[in-house]
Amino acid sequence: MKLISLNRYISLLILIISFLPLHAEEEIDIWNKENKENSNSNQNINSNNITATPKINIPTQINNNIEIENEISKVSQDIKIFGIYDPAENDFDLNMWSTTEAEDIRSSIKRINKIQLSNTATKLFENTILSFAYPPKGMDEKEFVNLKIDWMIENKRIDLIEKFLKQNNTFPNKKKLIQYLVDNSIAQANIKEGCNKINFLDKNIKDSYLEKFKIYCLVFNKKKNEAQLQFDILREENQSDKFFEDKINFLLGVTSKTSKKIKDDNLLNFYLSSVTIKNFKYEPKKNTQKIIWEYLNAANLIKLDDDRDKEKLKSLEIAANQNQFDKEKIFNIYSNITFDLNSLIKAQDTYQTFDNIDARALIYQKYLLSDNEENKIKLLFLLKDLFQKDNLSNIFAQFLSDRLKEINLDDVPESYKEVVQKNITSEEELKLGKIKFDDKILHRSRLLKYFKNEINQKKAQKDFIKIYKKIKKNRKYFFSAKDLALVESLAKDGFTIPKEFNYQEISKKYSIPSNLLKLGKSNESAFLALKLVEIIGEDEAYNLDPETIYFVTHLLNQNNLKKIRNEILISALPQRS
Repeated sequence: MKLISLNRYISLLILIISFLPLHAEEEIDIWNKENKENSNSNQNINSNNITATPKINIPTQINNNIEIENEISKVSQDIKIFGIYDPAENDFDLNMWSTTEAEDIRSSIKRINKIQLSNTATKLFENTILSFAYPPKGMDEKEFVNLKIDWMIENKRIDLIEKFLKQNNTFPNKKKLIQYLVDNSIAQANIKEGCNKINFLDKNIKDSYLEKFKIYCLVFNKKKNEAQLQFDILREENQSDKFFEDKINFLLGVTSKTSKKIKDDNLLNFYLSSVTIKNFKYEPKKNTQKIIWEYLNAANLIKLDDDRDKEKLKSLEIAANQNQFDKEKIFNIYSNITFDLNSLIKAQDTYQTFDNIDARALIYQKYLLSDNEENKIKLLFLLKDLFQKDNLSNIFAQFLSDRLKEINLDDVPESYKEVVQKNITSEEELKLGKIKFDDKILHRSRLLKYFKNEINQKKAQKDFIKIYKKIKKNRKYFFSAKDLALVESLAKDGFTIPKEFNYQEISKKYSIPSNLLKLGKSNESAFLALKLVEIIGEDEAYNLDPETIYFVTHLLNQNNLKKIRNEILISALPQRS
């Protein structure tokens, strides 16, 4: 009976379900009819009224929003971005400058350009300004890319210039970078390298200077037919001039003679003069371009035929002091000036009877002949005074440092040790040495391996607890600003910090400039990086005081600039062997 009842129930259920779609359709029809009737009724009412109430069209508002968003997207797509580094590599993004005013960027870079940046500051600036990103507010892409170009050229960053050219096909002022590479190669008398650099030139760039050099490169590489063809095109486009035509015709063998006129308005013309004029001689002047001085140096075209020609030697000294002439060659000239034996023996007593140039040359030769360390030091500092007297200190500064390094400090009298060390300049690239971990001091402990990506967070967390427990037992231990920088960074990365270690309370002892904190809140991470470049300036991270290390690290943590933070910590915190 139960089975029969169940069968009946199932049959009834199937029958009901089969009619459901029909009822649903009928319901839809009913609602459509009612809507139509209501619509007709409303139309009649509206037609009887003189003033109709406007309808609120929500879909139109949505469409307008979509159009606005599409327009913003379209504007972003129209703005081209240029750089070398992926912004994400340094925890930036494409909009890293978008909330910063253009004038703030201009002012900051203007100040930075006046500073002799340390390696730490240079790397931070480079990674910031050369990341792909949209320009700041109020600055177009042309001005923004020119800031990058000018900095690379001013700092002679050939490596970065080549990377920039390889990663950005077309950009404003591309020809400026190419010409810099070309001129730099010519200035080094390395024409083969310059001809390689001209390959960065593309069809979109029409520049007579670069086109002329390209034609010369074809001649240089013995492709005269191709050179002739390109030369003809250049003339047809009215991009040539009489001087260039005279030189190229001579080099192509079209003419057998060339003008002996030396043209020094630019490096290419000067170079062409030097390779086409027999027994080429040129006397540089005070206003001679620095890059022409460099070429004269590299090509060994500056010769002092008479070492008694004091006027010419004086001009060479001034040029060397301005980094236009090889300083080493000044000392070579000094060593060739002739003095009698008596003058050399009594040099320290008689130098004042000579003119300034001869006095320097005499003391320099006396230094070369000296075999006594103490006497060498006296002569070097006497030479320093003589160079300072004529405002030529730049010639001697590096020479003095290099010679003092050669002297064993153990052989130096105590009275001279301090002055010797003061005059030894630090190496441009300091070799920091191997890190020595010391778990008795938190900021020197093996926790630094975490910031070097040598251990993972799980391992570092265990190490942190062990090290903290050991340090905690030392009641005399003082938690320094460097310790705080490390612990805040660990906390930022999600480490568990022991509750009894109230690092946030300790941090209240250290003040952080409010204007820099505001940059973090307004998402101006890139501008903050520029401000940190200004703060670090000429100092390396390991030379910064503990309080500065802390607030720099705090700001980087606040802005999630962890890669930069890690580099600062690894440079600033450890002890090295």
